[in-house]
Amino acid sequence: MSIASEFKEFAVKGNVIDLAVGVIVGGAFGKIVDSLVKDLIMPVVGKALGGLDFSNYFLLLGQVPADYKGAMTYADLSKAGVPMLAYGNFATVAVNFIILAFIIFMMVKQINRLKAEEPAAPAAAPAAPSEDIVLLRQIRDALGGRR
Repeated sequence: MSIASEFKEFAVKGNVIDLAVGVIVGGAFGKIVDSLVKDLIMPVVGKALGGLDFSNYFLLLGQVPADYKGAMTYADLSKAGVPMLAYGNFATVAVNFIILAFIIFMMVKQINRLKAEEPAAPAAAPAAPSEDIVLLRQIRDALGGRR
């Protein structure tokens, strides 16, 4: 079997295609959750904590260039190449991860519930013994045998 035909057989298997679809859908779903956290949840949390903007919480680890004229925001300083410890951005990403992990947990839980086997049907009455067994039992009972 040639390499090309082996690869074709591998690529056409259902698991590979399912994985590809899962990665694509997961990437899109990740963007939705990212937007949910960044655009809806973190602004509400920031407002509840006194108008804080988590995306601009950082510590400068280096000097801002003397000729820098931009704003002192995380985005602008990052573009200027200033080294920073962006703990506010990390908090946003951590919240994003927790929400995404919880949603995936709930999805897997539901899938497992749906996959659960149906309860076994009640056992049917045992099948009638064959004619040979019935005849042997009659002989045994006629001879006074034990049960």
